[in-house]
Amino acid sequence: MSEQNADIAKLPFEQALAELEGIVKALEQGNVPLEESIKLYERGEALKQQCDRLLKAAEARVEKITQGADGKAAGTTPLDPA
Repeated sequence: MSEQNADIAKLPFEQALAELEGIVKALEQGNVPLEESIKLYERGEALKQQCDRLLKAAEARVEKITQGADGKAAGTTPLDPA
């Protein structure tokens, strides 16, 4: 990981996503010089990977509640993301 992108691993999901959205918007407008576009793209890719990591970690922690025959909560089971 480059020094420029080293701070990304510390970003919370919401902040990483907001920055990624800003990068996408800037690149879509098409008025960014080529060299800067490449740097933005690289940072955007690193931000996307951070968001993916954080989402997968959150999914692993989410559990669904199971109900007993009486309709009351009977326990939890891991979330099946499929």
